[in-house]
Amino acid sequence: MSFFKKLRDSISTKTEAVTQKFKEGLTKTRNAFVEKVEDLILRRKKIDEEFYEELEEILIASDVGVNTVVKLIEELRQEVRKRKIEQAADLQPILSEKLVGLLKSDKNTSLRRAESGPTVILFVGVNGVGKTTTIGKLAHRYKQEGLQVLLAAGDTFRAAAIDQLEVWGKRVGVDVIKQQPGSDPAAVMFDAIKAAKTRGADILLCDTAGRLQNKSNLMDELNKIYRVIGREIPDAPHEVLLVIDATTGQNALSQAKLFGEKTGVTGLVLTKLDSTAKGGIVIAIRQELDIPVKLVGLGEKMDDMQDFDSDQFVHALFAGLITESEEDEDEDEDKSK
Repeated sequence: MSFFKKLRDSISTKTEAVTQKFKEGLTKTRNAFVEKVEDLILRRKKIDEEFYEELEEILIASDVGVNTVVKLIEELRQEVRKRKIEQAADLQPILSEKLVGLLKSDKNTSLRRAESGPTVILFVGVNGVGKTTTIGKLAHRYKQEGLQVLLAAGDTFRAAAIDQLEVWGKRVGVDVIKQQPGSDPAAVMFDAIKAAKTRGADILLCDTAGRLQNKSNLMDELNKIYRVIGREIPDAPHEVLLVIDATTGQNALSQAKLFGEKTGVTGLVLTKLDSTAKGGIVIAIRQELDIPVKLVGLGEKMDDMQDFDSDQFVHALFAGLITESEEDEDEDEDKSK
């Protein structure tokens, strides 16, 4: 069985709606990355040094990351030597298989839930990456599942952030626990946890400030929030999700490194993947940080925030090639009958 057929079969049990969202959301990356790879294979046909150099350029331009690209190209060279491959076209499924391997994580990529009482999920990240929108969309998802959800407006340093969260709360139909702008964020969290316990809420989604006077100030504020949450609910927060904007490329990786080191991040949310041709940043982040990507933003609709799935991701990128592979296999089966 070909790799592309295995990939197709691996997502056959998943809903067509989700598969379609990944395909639509990754259109720009697919057009920029896969079409350039296909063009390279058509032009060069033979695998030589110039072929590797061009492939390297395409991967780096897609924000896969220099370190990851060097490693990937070396692995492809080894496969070519081992399998005695000469035709560039024969390298396509091997490249796809390697990308799936790079995206796989041994860590659990599903969102953790508390065994009892409210599940507390803290959102961190710089301003403008889509934290509030992510919170709103996740609140919608949990509400659709029949869970009781509360939001905590912990970014008290921007009045607009509180207002924006309230807009999402009204849109989704969930309450927002807030205080006046300039209030102590940890005090907001304390109020929110008390409200969650009193009302029997299942999920508490907490916004935080993306910028204070300096990085040290921001980290101190987050640590204070952690202490308050952990004192009121042992083992909480159950998730600390770093929200990063995929369109910022390598800058997103820098943010992930900074916050990952300082704030105990348990998972990443990559927003605006539908707006960039550089979706390779998912691979770079996966390879350079020991933090799993848990959610991806694939559009602007309420249900376009999806659980990250490496098979779906690569399947969406190589959708055209998978169709061609299936047609070729069908032809081969017909000939053998």
